[in-house]
Order: sequence, then C-alpha cells, then structure tokens
Amino acid sequence: MAETKVLPIKAEDASLEDSLEASREAIDVPSPSFKGRLNLSDFAFSAPQTQSLRRSPRSLTPRVEPSDSSTSLATTPKLEALSSPSPSSAPLLKRRTDSSSSSSPSKKPRTPAGYAPPSKYAHLNELVDILEPNLLCVFIGLNPGVRTATEGHAYSHPSNRFWKLLYSSGLTTRLMKPSEDRSLPKLYRLGNTNIVARPTRNGAELSKDEMDDSVAVLEEKMRACKPEAVCIVGKSIWESIWRVRHGRAIKKEEFRYGWQDESEAMGKPVEAEDGEWKGAKVFVTTTTSGLATNPTQAEKERIWRELGVWVDKRRVEKAAEAPEVVGGGAPEGALLN
Repeated sequence: MAETKVLPIKAEDASLEDSLEASREAIDVPSPSFKGRLNLSDFAFSAPQTQSLRRSPRSLTPRVEPSDSSTSLATTPKLEALSSPSPSSAPLLKRRTDSSSSSSPSKKPRTPAGYAPPSKYAHLNELVDILEPNLLCVFIGLNPGVRTATEGHAYSHPSNRFWKLLYSSGLTTRLMKPSEDRSLPKLYRLGNTNIVARPTRNGAELSKDEMDDSVAVLEEKMRACKPEAVCIVGKSIWESIWRVRHGRAIKKEEFRYGWQDESEAMGKPVEAEDGEWKGAKVFVTTTTSGLATNPTQAEKERIWRELGVWVDKRRVEKAAEAPEVVGGGAPEGALLN
C-alpha cells in the first residue's frame, strides 16, 4: 500500500487563512429572519364577532302589494317562458323533427278519376226509366254505374244502400232486390230515373256541363208523368239543377237536405190553372253510395225517414180516396208483399 505524503503548509498560505477567519469574526452576520418583510400576524385566523344569516333570494325580492289591475300589470315583471328553446337548439330540434317525419312511411295520394268520354262505356246499355203517370215519388239518381248497366237494374252494386234505405225509411214494406225495380210503381207508386243516362264507373267521369245540359230533359220527363214529388238522390244533382235555374252555384248557407221551397218544383208548367198539376215537390236526400261517409249513417236514416213518413201518409190518403186501388192499378194487398 502506497504511503500518503503530507505536504507542509507554506507560511503565506497560513497567514491568508488567519486573515479570513479574523474578517468573519469582525462582521456581525444576522440570523435568517422575515421580520420587516412579511408580517405573519396578518394571516392569522380570527373568528367574526357576529355571524349573519344568509337570506333566500326570494326574500330579497320586494313584495308588491295588491292594488287595482292597472297598477299590478305595470309593476309585475314579465317572465320569459322557460319552455321556449334557445336559438342554438332550434336547428337541432328541427333536424330531429325532420328526421322523425321522414322516417314514417308516406302514403301515396289517391288520384281521382277524370272525365271519361261516352265512347269508353259505349258497349254498356243505358238504364230503362221506371216512370208512370201520377206516381207519389220519383227518385232521381246521378247516372248508372257499370254494375247497374251490366245487370240492367237500378242500384245493383252490393255496396249501394238504396234498397236498404227504402226499407228502413218505410218507403217499402220489405227489403227489395235490385231485380225487382220494375215493380216499384205497381207495389208502392214509386219511380226511378237519372239526370244523366249514360253509364260510367263513378260520378267523377261526368262533366258539370254534361249534367247541366241534362236538366232540361229531366224537367220534361217530370212534366210528362206528373209525380207528386221527386227525391233528388245526392247533393251534386241538386247543385246542377240549381246552377241551371239560378245561373250560379248554390251557396253553402242556401243548401239544405229535405223539402225545398215550392218555387223549386220540378217540371212545373209556365202557366197552370187552378186544379192543374203545378210541378213536383222537391225533396233532396243523401247519396246512397257505400263509399260516402258524410253525413253519418244515422243522419242519412233520419233524412230518408222524413221522406218515408210523407210517402206513407199519402198512400193512406190515396187509399181512402179509392179503396179498391192503392198502387198504380195494383190491388191493395200487393203493398203488403
């Protein structure tokens, strides 16, 4: 192991170290302290003398004493509706609404059938009028349907309620079949015709001009058979007759179901002497189509029943005038079949 040599201290180094030690003792170095720079007592916790209670914001609102309506309305602050969405949320709500509506299946709009020329149904025969002189009532329909024209009997479509309404209203004493339509004058002194003779699939295939042009023919038919009354089976038929007579469309407040004014009699002659036929009374009733939902079925029954009561009353009066004949030449017992 190597021996460590200690070098002797030189005289100038010793004197320098002694002078440094003497200078340290001569300088009075204070101990570290924050006094004079930071007062710790300022940060000491001190409890408050009195503790104030926190009041509710509602209690801070000044109370408004009740007074008259003008004062209360002027002093009561307006409150904004909390339910109204903010402008930033409006686009989001709109997008959600649009997405929900677009997700639902859209129904394809039903396209109504347009006008059909007579050539379209030229292969079908027109319906034969059921008319005789001095009937109690003649029914005036729109025009024959395809099923009616094919079978050759009035109101032949199974969904049509014409024959059911005749029975429920008392116009007939039993539910008749369409094939029995020719026996209406003999059994019940009733008749049937249409404002337009040619058949179509539905009324939309007729034009207004075509209906209006047929009014004059209808008036002439009534003058020929002279019934006591006519029953207009459907609002659109009466609207057409009104347009021709008054030169304008009927107003909503002018239309009504039931008996019309005496001035609206069908087929009335220009001049009629006392005791002569002065035209047929007009009764407007609802359509009998099974597709029509307005008016309701109960309302239809009520309207048709009003006509049935009148016809039944006239039958009784006619029977009293000529007991041996009740129908158009038929025995009295025929009405009870």
